[in-house]
Amino acid sequence: MAIQLQDIQPIVPPAKPQPLNVSLRKVEPRRLSLSLLIALVVGSMIGSGIFSLPQNMAASAGAGAILIGWLITGVGMLSLALVYQNLSNRQPALDNGVFAYARALGGDFLGFNSAWGYWISAWIGNVSYLVILFAALSYFFPLFGEGNNKAAIAGASVVLWLLHWMILRGMRTAARANALTTMAKIVPLLLFIGLVVAAFQRQTFNIDFWGSPALGSTLDQVKSTMLVTVWVFIGIEGASVFSARAAKRADVGRATVIGFVITLLLLIAVSLLSLGVLRQPELAALKNPSMAGVLLAAVGPWGAVLISIGLIISVGGALLAWTLLAAESIFTPAREKVMPLSLSEENTRGVPANALWLTNGCIQLFLLLTLYSSASYLALISLATSMILLPYLFSGVYALKVAWQGQTYAGHRGLQLRDIVVSLVATFYCVWLLYAAGPKYLLLSALLYAPGSLIYLGTRKAREGRSFSAPEIGLLVIIWAAAAYAGWMLWSGR
Repeated sequence: MAIQLQDIQPIVPPAKPQPLNVSLRKVEPRRLSLSLLIALVVGSMIGSGIFSLPQNMAASAGAGAILIGWLITGVGMLSLALVYQNLSNRQPALDNGVFAYARALGGDFLGFNSAWGYWISAWIGNVSYLVILFAALSYFFPLFGEGNNKAAIAGASVVLWLLHWMILRGMRTAARANALTTMAKIVPLLLFIGLVVAAFQRQTFNIDFWGSPALGSTLDQVKSTMLVTVWVFIGIEGASVFSARAAKRADVGRATVIGFVITLLLLIAVSLLSLGVLRQPELAALKNPSMAGVLLAAVGPWGAVLISIGLIISVGGALLAWTLLAAESIFTPAREKVMPLSLSEENTRGVPANALWLTNGCIQLFLLLTLYSSASYLALISLATSMILLPYLFSGVYALKVAWQGQTYAGHRGLQLRDIVVSLVATFYCVWLLYAAGPKYLLLSALLYAPGSLIYLGTRKAREGRSFSAPEIGLLVIIWAAAAYAGWMLWSGR
């Protein structure tokens, strides 16, 4: 074919090259599929808690109270899962739900505190995961002791920075690794359920069905189960935190609900079926991870080995999932200029590198502190749990506000009424959790929330040249008053 003169295009000078870091960020698209989001939800919820669940639940409750506890938890956590699903669909412009929903509810300072509390909960939880990981490894390597001696802390530090290096290679790469570990951790859980079903005895399950008098009233027993279920369900918001990186916005809500259902079924099966193998007092006396003791009674010593291996895999996967969540939880607020702007910087692979360095640096510091203070796994998870109760409550209240105002429902009255009911249930459930936990946890939380206000103040002054607004001053006074009271209580030994 002859080339005509008019077909020849003029040579156009190349466009001005973009800065290197901007162009290279496109190497890895910031997209997470539905399956990866589900794995993040399940992987963050299923960590170490499920392996200690038989003893934790039976320690202060009989089978009847545990059933009631799971009914309340199932309804409450399902409503919270639906809250995150509804808000991801109704408010698609809001990224990182735990931060964005609180901010939309009460302004920048409330949003900052929600993200701050969530971040602290995430990385303190990771410290607890590293402690329990090496405590489990001591089954095979006794030199690690209870997971908080010098050998264990050295090993935990190596694991921490290996994960750090993996995540720096890309969020999607890390999410795929999390998906693999999530599938691997479910296998021993399914084996446990199958073996315990085979060993289940109905008469054992029915003994002291409502608990012995020493356990107290049924209400007290149910309240005691709430403290356990808060910990094992932390992570239900995982997909919402990563909403900005989802391939499809609708996948955020789907992943939340699907991940919740999978986790709930596994948790109920593990806790209730164990009561058909050992009686409540026998379960309460087990050493954690108590699933090992249940399988020891059901199938013999090899069952304990299976659970120890499963725990190591599960905690390793949860550690990866929560490292991702922790870094992301402060990256978005920094991008919105509510936290220091330096935390919003990404590396060439789209990873919030500065947020990751800060998070893992805090984990490393606390690992060293556990070496000198001998902090236990249970003490660490209690502290982590206390920090996340208020962010959950803020999400529930904001969902109620959105449904009540009805601005996004366009005349769909039935759907609006349904979401009002769901949001009310979620809000009341969060209030119930605070009541079940007691004032001690709120006061301890205030001690950790208070220093964050200084960071917010510095960020606000650098951005706008002014400090707190009048409503923010009111919230600041409440936080610092509670922190001062908690500090005095600790100082006086009360």
